[in-house]
Amino acid sequence: MEKVPITIRGFAALEQELKHRQQVERPRIIQAIAEARALGDLSENAEYHAAKEAQSLNEGRVLELESLISRAEVIDVAKLSGSKVKFGATVQLIDEDTEEEKTYQIVGEPEADVRSGRVSITSPVARALIGKGVGDTVEVSTPGGGKSYEIVGISFSG
Repeated sequence: MEKVPITIRGFAALEQELKHRQQVERPRIIQAIAEARALGDLSENAEYHAAKEAQSLNEGRVLELESLISRAEVIDVAKLSGSKVKFGATVQLIDEDTEEEKTYQIVGEPEADVRSGRVSITSPVARALIGKGVGDTVEVSTPGGGKSYEIVGISFSG
């Protein structure tokens, strides 16, 4: 089984979602199924079929979360340091075309959220940055074409 690198914050979020799905969503869905069943004929009962589908989706996500949690390799980013970009690094970049500053933290796949500035270790941006230092220029292939960034800062904090 392949280990999945993840930050402490990302691991806590997975555990929280699993707890919510098991302790809140599962009982709610079971109740919805029971109520729909009480309405009679199941063959044309839309509420029953919707509740069963919700149950299937919830249980599938529970299994996925349990798998991720069991394979997680939790990394305390606050204990990391260095002058090169690696997992957990928060990297400040300048877009060489627009002079726009961007900041990304390199995190595990399950916790990636580009809108929040967290990019997956497997993303094109992270792969281009790994091993580079302040002052280096990186080329990144994006869906909108190639981008060129200069690394202006690297930090490690939880």
